[in-house]
Amino acid sequence: MPPLSPSLLLPQLPHVAAALAGTFLDRWLGEPRRFHPLVGFGRCADWVESTLRSGAPGHPLGNRLLGLAGWLLLVLPLAALAIWLGHQAWGWIADVVMLYLALGARSLSQHGERVAADLVANDLESARIHVGWMVSRDTSALDEEGVSRAAVESILENGNDAVFGTLFWFLLAGGAGAVMFRLANTLDAMWGYRDDRRLYFGWAAARIDDLLNLIPARLTALTYAALGNTSTAFSCWRQQAASWSSPNAGPVLAAGAGALAVQLGGPAMYHGLMEQRPKVGAGDTASIGHIRAALALVARGQWLWLACAGLLAVVASHA
Repeated sequence: MPPLSPSLLLPQLPHVAAALAGTFLDRWLGEPRRFHPLVGFGRCADWVESTLRSGAPGHPLGNRLLGLAGWLLLVLPLAALAIWLGHQAWGWIADVVMLYLALGARSLSQHGERVAADLVANDLESARIHVGWMVSRDTSALDEEGVSRAAVESILENGNDAVFGTLFWFLLAGGAGAVMFRLANTLDAMWGYRDDRRLYFGWAAARIDDLLNLIPARLTALTYAALGNTSTAFSCWRQQAASWSSPNAGPVLAAGAGALAVQLGGPAMYHGLMEQRPKVGAGDTASIGHIRAALALVARGQWLWLACAGLLAVVASHA
């Protein structure tokens, strides 16, 4: 058997061209206003949970197995369909459309800019409502700093999930990779909480998302560090990331906060309970300027990724 060529592990030019096309579609069109596939998928996920989950939290092993079965039932058929679409004669177009539907760069920018505009207009009530569309915490009593901090944290985390992680899996496995990653990420967002209802049932969704995000999250943290306050970002990543409960959110938030020279983390209200989260970053408390700086950091990182992927694809084509 001949040895595996290193060039096969690098992005290929058609994949990079499709990534560019999908990115431009996302920037041009944004999320579909009606019939978004992830919204429909979320409704299916609610039905599967209500059908399969037994008790709250229920039996530790039984509900873990049921949660895994629900994950497989929801993700595998759609991943198989995505693979089939990608192998048709028009598979390149299918890949572009699947990436467009999986990416969320423009949506993230629109949500962040809306919150920033509310704060500029001194409309704190609207800012609380709009940042509540971005995060799962209770935002009804947040002050301006709390709104800004929540928005920046969401932008940095969703930069990983909706932009960089999606691009990573697309460049690695085409439209099917992007679809699988976003579906897994959606199930983690819906089932991965450690509350009574989902403590056991959501275990598989959380662990699978951790695994799929292991490399993308660290590449995201590296991107933030490279494009921001680099030495501070690396210092925060090294010293603070491990204190965060999530193995992937820690590096992303610590490096991102350091890159922006802002303090994140601290108290947040979830489902009526105050959670004291580790503080990450260094420098100023969060403000309107940090919201826009975080959006710019994600946007620059996306173009950097595409440029690097193009360069690697050219190298692979000449190998």
